[in-house]
Amino acid sequence: MGRGILVVFEGIDGAGKSTQVRRLTQSLRELGVPFRVDREPTDGPHGRRLRASATLGRLTAEEELELFILDRKEHVAGFIEPGLAAGEVVILDRYYFSNAAYQGSRGLDWREILRRNECFAPAPDVLLLLDLSIDVSSERIQSRGEGGTEFEKRNVLERCAEIYAQIQHPALRRVDARQSVDLVAQCCLAEVQLALLQRLVPEKRLTAVELMGWVRKWTVLPS
Repeated sequence: MGRGILVVFEGIDGAGKSTQVRRLTQSLRELGVPFRVDREPTDGPHGRRLRASATLGRLTAEEELELFILDRKEHVAGFIEPGLAAGEVVILDRYYFSNAAYQGSRGLDWREILRRNECFAPAPDVLLLLDLSIDVSSERIQSRGEGGTEFEKRNVLERCAEIYAQIQHPALRRVDARQSVDLVAQCCLAEVQLALLQRLVPEKRLTAVELMGWVRKWTVLPS
C-alpha cells in the first residue's frame, strides 16, 4: 500500500478550521476515502497541560514550545506516521505552523520554530491556511458567548496574522475564509482531491478506468 497524504488546517482563531475539518471528513467518508483526523495540541499529557494553560495562565513562550514539541513527537510516532504508512488521508486541526505563529507572536524566532519541527515532523502535502481579517475573527470569537482565552486576544491575533502572512511552503494554499462555509469547504476539498490524484496516478494505484470513476464521483458531490 502506498503512502497517504497529510492535510493540515491552519489560521488564526475564529477562521473556521474546526468547521472545515468536519466538512472535509464528511466528504471523504462519502467518497469512501480512508482517513483519520486529530488536533494539536493533542489530548495527551503534554497537550492537556497546554490546553489548561490557555485558561489558567500561560506558560513562558519557551515552556510552551517545548511542550508542543514533546506533544508533537508523540503524535507523529503514534498517530501521524501510522496513518500515512497505512495509506490514509491524515487530517490535522493545527500543526507546527501554529507554533510559529503563536509562540512567534511572543518573541521567539518563528523561522527557527519551523526548522526545529521540520527535523522530525512530516511535511504536509496540503497546507490549508484559512485567511480571515482580525475584525471578523474577533466578531466570531465574541459570538461564541465566551470571554476568550489568552490565545484569542486581539493583539495576539494581529501578531499571529502577521507571521502567517510571511510563511511560505510548497503545499501552502491560502483560502479566503470570508466566503460561505460551503464555498470554503469546496475549495478545501478540491485541493485534497488534487493532492490525492497527484499521489495515486504516478504510483499507478489507479488505473485509467478507476481514475475516471473517481472524477465522475467527485463532480457529483453535493455542494
